[in-house]
Amino acid sequence: MSLRSPLGVVLGRGSAGEGVAHWWAQRLSALALVPLTVWFLVALVRLPLTDHAAVTIWIASGWNLVWLVLLLGALCWHSRLGVQVVIEDYVHAPALKLAALLLNSAAHAVLVAAGVYALLRIALKGLS
Repeated sequence: MSLRSPLGVVLGRGSAGEGVAHWWAQRLSALALVPLTVWFLVALVRLPLTDHAAVTIWIASGWNLVWLVLLLGALCWHSRLGVQVVIEDYVHAPALKLAALLLNSAAHAVLVAAGVYALLRIALKGLS
């Protein structure tokens, strides 16, 4: 029998407090995606998509490259956070969960790196 009160027993055993930062990151990335996606869709409608040279020049001109990199980064960050939640909810074996979370982060980092590399290659060719 313990001399601790019921409140004393449960204090300190609550939430880890880690979910709030993840929740905010998901909401902020979703919020960033709204104007970036609208910009991208409007730009796509205005572009002659059958003309490769025009699209290449468009990527290389002005702020388009910056907005595309931001869109790519926000998309991959938001996707990584969403996949992380699915892994945490449905993968129960600790070693498999850790491996899946590491693979999730690595795969999204590779996606961002490959996307930025591709955009820079296109932009640098469009300038010449």
